[in-house]
Amino acid sequence: MRSYPQIKDPAEIPYRFQEAWNLYDAQGIAAIFTDDADFVNVAGKWWDNKTDIWKAHDFGLKHIFQHSKLEVLKTKLKTLSDSIVIIHAKIKLIGQTEKGAQKAGERETMFIFVAQKTNNHWLVVSAQNTDITGEQTNIRDESGSLKPVSYKEDKTKITRDLNEGE
Repeated sequence: MRSYPQIKDPAEIPYRFQEAWNLYDAQGIAAIFTDDADFVNVAGKWWDNKTDIWKAHDFGLKHIFQHSKLEVLKTKLKTLSDSIVIIHAKIKLIGQTEKGAQKAGERETMFIFVAQKTNNHWLVVSAQNTDITGEQTNIRDESGSLKPVSYKEDKTKITRDLNEGE
């Protein structure tokens, strides 16, 4: 694996992920993770080590996202201690590869990175990526497909959603 600059500020993490993604560099993505890191993708696939995180992203960047681009839209850091932070990052994805006749539109996702500082640099120990659908939950239909749904009958807000703005 080639060498990548160490992360000195945890706020860099979503942007390092974006940069590596936009270069289709799965090694660059894996480089921000610890050897025993966990990663859960938008489909619920769960990997628990840097090698599998690299392999999964290498496949994805070659077959699913080979023309895609990521853009970090918004971030929020929550410091738990001098050596542990949580980073939320709202990210836009464009250019996903079509699947048969299915067109792939723009997507927004919410990443959560948990990072730890070791030897004066930061690495991700856990990450999860969730599609932002704008609905309340998902429901599995009779055919087995998972679809986002809302149980509200009108557009009134129940709570403040940071993905919908203030």
